[in-house]
Amino acid sequence: MRQLLLLSLVGLGAQLVDGSLGMAYGVTSTTLLLAIGTNPAAASATVHLAEIGTTLMSGAAHWKFGNVDWAVVAKIGIPGAVGAFLGATFLSNLSTEVAAPLMAIILLSLGVYVLARFTALGLPTSRLGTPLRKRFLGPLGLVAGFVDATGGGGWGPVGTPAILASGRLEPRKTIGSIDTSEFLVAVAASVGFVLGIGSAGVNYAWVAALLIGGVIAAPVAAWLVRHIPPRVLGAAVGGLIVLTNTRTLLRSDWIDAPDGIRAVFYVVISVIWAGAVAYSFSQHRRHRDGERRLVAAGQVTDHSPSDTPRRDSGATDS
Repeated sequence: MRQLLLLSLVGLGAQLVDGSLGMAYGVTSTTLLLAIGTNPAAASATVHLAEIGTTLMSGAAHWKFGNVDWAVVAKIGIPGAVGAFLGATFLSNLSTEVAAPLMAIILLSLGVYVLARFTALGLPTSRLGTPLRKRFLGPLGLVAGFVDATGGGGWGPVGTPAILASGRLEPRKTIGSIDTSEFLVAVAASVGFVLGIGSAGVNYAWVAALLIGGVIAAPVAAWLVRHIPPRVLGAAVGGLIVLTNTRTLLRSDWIDAPDGIRAVFYVVISVIWAGAVAYSFSQHRRHRDGERRLVAAGQVTDHSPSDTPRRDSGATDS
């Protein structure tokens, strides 16, 4: 019972992060399941089955708050579903000895990326431009879906920054569209895992626990997308993912590091993690204060969920 309650809280926290940043539900949840000894394919299958419900609820909430671009959902979601099915099939055919450290490496890489990106950049403000094209979103969805299924997460960490970097879709619609299209990815990955490992490999009580927590958090996260500091939250989650998956790798048969070496790694990562969160918080406050000064001077007309102030386009662009 205690384990199910913990999983529900993890699902709630992971969905709050995912719905606010457009990433990290799968990475966070899968990391925990691996840490308690779950088979990699079963862990990813469990998370994706739960995501069918959480992404459906999250997409509906984002749609209600006007955070969804349906053209982007279709262009990236369908290729993403194909990639997820292929990734699930690939992971299902790997042995546990190979799959566990491989998944840990993927998750660790995503964690490092999330930690570095949000510590250094926060969630940057886009400049709106021409519509996103299929030739960009199609390959992006295919790769992100494959990584998501094989790594137990990755749809958001791969898709969200790429769309933000394109400068063609505002941050809240990027996050809402990625979260909504993830429903297609979750369904396709789940089908792939059921065909690959069978339903007997999945603990449906764990699925229900993650689902309940995620469903509760989804509408809250959609509302909070404009109100929480993404830079701080992203740095905190990234550090947790790095620490947990480093632990998995150091204890794997590939490395099997001595206790003393493990302790050194844990201390170093913890110090870097704490420093990253502190720096992110200070930068968030600095940008927030800067935006307030611009508002007082009449140079800003609206607010972005980013940590970067946005000037009135009419005052700065020709």
